[in-house]
Amino acid sequence: MITTERVFSIFSELNKIPRPSHHEERVADYLCQFAERLNLAYERDKENCVVIRKPASKGYEGHESIVLLNHMDMVCVGMSDPLNDPIEAYTENGWMKARGTSLGADNGIGLSMALAVLEDDRIEHPALEVITTTNEEDGMSGASGLSKDFLKGRKVINLDSEDYDTITTGAAGACLQFHHIPMKREPAPKDKSWFRVRIDGGLGGHSGVDINKGRCSAVTAAARYLAITNHTDGIDIANIEIGEANASIASKGEIIIGIGPDFSVENKLTMHDLLNKWLRKEYGDTDPKIAFSVEVCDKPDTIIPINTRMALQYCLDEVPQGVVKMSDAMPGTVETSNNIGRISTVDDQIFVSTHTRSFIDDDMASLSQQIADTFKKQGAASEVVMSAPAWQENQQSPFLQLVSNTFQDVLGWRPRMVAMHFVLEAGFFVQHYPGIQIASIGPRIVEPHSTSERVELSTIEDIWKVLIELLKRL
Repeated sequence: MITTERVFSIFSELNKIPRPSHHEERVADYLCQFAERLNLAYERDKENCVVIRKPASKGYEGHESIVLLNHMDMVCVGMSDPLNDPIEAYTENGWMKARGTSLGADNGIGLSMALAVLEDDRIEHPALEVITTTNEEDGMSGASGLSKDFLKGRKVINLDSEDYDTITTGAAGACLQFHHIPMKREPAPKDKSWFRVRIDGGLGGHSGVDINKGRCSAVTAAARYLAITNHTDGIDIANIEIGEANASIASKGEIIIGIGPDFSVENKLTMHDLLNKWLRKEYGDTDPKIAFSVEVCDKPDTIIPINTRMALQYCLDEVPQGVVKMSDAMPGTVETSNNIGRISTVDDQIFVSTHTRSFIDDDMASLSQQIADTFKKQGAASEVVMSAPAWQENQQSPFLQLVSNTFQDVLGWRPRMVAMHFVLEAGFFVQHYPGIQIASIGPRIVEPHSTSERVELSTIEDIWKVLIELLKRL
């Protein structure tokens, strides 16, 4: 029996290699060395995407080649130094988790499966192309920059899925924008007491699959805080840092404030107590631990001018946060959404990222433009960092029916076929490689892009069995 033992050991190896988006060079090195050790042909492009090719098993030489698709980066949540911080994985009650950080199961488990297939010559398969892309989590520049001849296969098994009981046959398009509100910082007053206001304890989560769960983004909490402090005399703001990743619902943040002598400590405590009561009332069910806290901090050199604070508040009030429209064609599915992922004070500007998703490309473009126009009214410049098209397969195609039948025969049940409100690279592959067909499968991963990320071990075993049988049937 071909077990998952090597899948888990490869995943352990990957988790020793820091792999935040935009910094995947060491993982690409690992993949090239992996191919060299197995004497397999490989290519590495300028974006550090790597494709490893393995010839067909004996008797499968005349069959169409198959592509196994994954990405090598991960969203590094809970890490103070993502380029060096280790991931300490452990198992508990049938789940694998990480201590204090995201786990990297998205998409490290799928990549580990693909590499284990390459390594085990007992697995029967047609010619394989195992492609691993870069920067999937923060712009998809790897997939968007692929050359037209990087892949030859036209049937793709994408192992980047978090819904164990489904075959993902479609995904929303996405537009990631960066906005820059200009400012001219002012000297910090000398007569003020300075405090660090923390927003902590939010569940956060994936800004696609978790966007309809009613969670409190730290951006929402920060917007409420701005609305109060911008209209309260005697409070200055020196710095704003909210969120950790553009593709995540912000779980935490901090704001540095200065309070003048006319604003009493009692008033300060009352204000934060009222804010915490608001959080418990509005988000007690979804985010029971999210809260404001206050601690004394050192005096900063400069502050954010009030006009810049008001400009930011205007944008946060006007830009949608969360679900914009539910789908009429796919009941229960979010059609269009927007997430403000990060807010940061950077030199002479306030940086804001927005991640807009939709199954309707025109609606995505329209909402993205509306958001950019809102920032423009406040003198801000906006740039489109990534625009990925929506993707939808024909669920009745022989390829997808074969995948579904394999689940039925191996596991005894037939998976759902669904389009998901997360973004996959499939849209770019459809653009680059005419005639390509894609089925996305994977184990059950809960709370990706958060410190609560976990993967159910038994579902890894099951997807592994399905993958091996599927390669044999193809």
